[in-house]
Amino acid sequence: MSGTSLDGLDLCTSTFHLEDGSWRFEILKAETIPYPPELLQKIEKAYTISSPNEATEIDVVLSTYIGEQVRNHISNLETKVNLLGSHGHTVLHQPEKGLTYQIGNRPELRSAAGLPTVCDFRVGDVDLGGQGAPLVPIGDALLFSEYDVCLNLGGFANLSLERENRRVAWDICPVNIGLNHFAAKMGLEYDKNGHIAASNAMDGPTFYHLNQLPYFSEDPPKSLGREWFENAILPKLDQLNHEASIATLTGLAAYQIAKTLQEVDAQNVLCTGGGAYNKHLINMVKQSISGELTLPESTVINYKEALIFGFLALLKMRGETNVLASVTGASKDHSSGVIYA
Repeated sequence: MSGTSLDGLDLCTSTFHLEDGSWRFEILKAETIPYPPELLQKIEKAYTISSPNEATEIDVVLSTYIGEQVRNHISNLETKVNLLGSHGHTVLHQPEKGLTYQIGNRPELRSAAGLPTVCDFRVGDVDLGGQGAPLVPIGDALLFSEYDVCLNLGGFANLSLERENRRVAWDICPVNIGLNHFAAKMGLEYDKNGHIAASNAMDGPTFYHLNQLPYFSEDPPKSLGREWFENAILPKLDQLNHEASIATLTGLAAYQIAKTLQEVDAQNVLCTGGGAYNKHLINMVKQSISGELTLPESTVINYKEALIFGFLALLKMRGETNVLASVTGASKDHSSGVIYA
């Protein structure tokens, strides 16, 4: 898994098994590999493309790189690995135009990894009229059913839950995609524990303006991408100093997350993703909701999405549904992904 915050490649080796009709998992090994600076620059440059044809070179490079890292990751495992599931890295996501493109999903991935591979999960959903996101909710439903809401705080915050006997999910707001952006301008990787946000005041007018953005009042299914953040959020925050930008964006995230959790009457929330370590953000949310916010063990916080993309690959190979129309807005439930056997 490689997310919008570009903090590295998440690798997670897991076992899955059915027990009395329910899925169980165990994480055997997990690690994050930071991208080499040269590769990171190429990935960031790929954000400027307008069509997949413009990014073939970096697509080949990233596919090969991911495969090599997977091969290294599993090289000293005692357990035989049977299957690779890979999300790739999203560089273009405009589902309203029928477009979504994740680099790192070419046949070179399978060749370099030396494993049967399932990848490129989003395109099939967009072809069926869906948002192509989020895809993780079926994993939430089948692997984490003891929680009534699963909240992920990654580049964007998103949640999934059962509503009227069907799974629904949507992106809530930007989180690390913006916080890491401004932290980098200050020479930092991220705002550790939310210290910068906690030590500086939000800009009230900007906070108010951002909360009026149409996306926040739209009904799901809906999803966010880097393009939306750069067009709708960044111009307003760029008018502030970096500290105020981080404080304002943290306040925006806390408000929108808490508001959403209250609206869905969340009582038992599983919170994962890098943003779960942002103590200031978590405290702001906890103070504004009536339900319980649970932070699991660190491997689940860090690698739940990578875990679930492996699970999606398994479901695909079993010929079972791995994308829910109730979540993405597609014309039907389906089994998505490209198989390189």
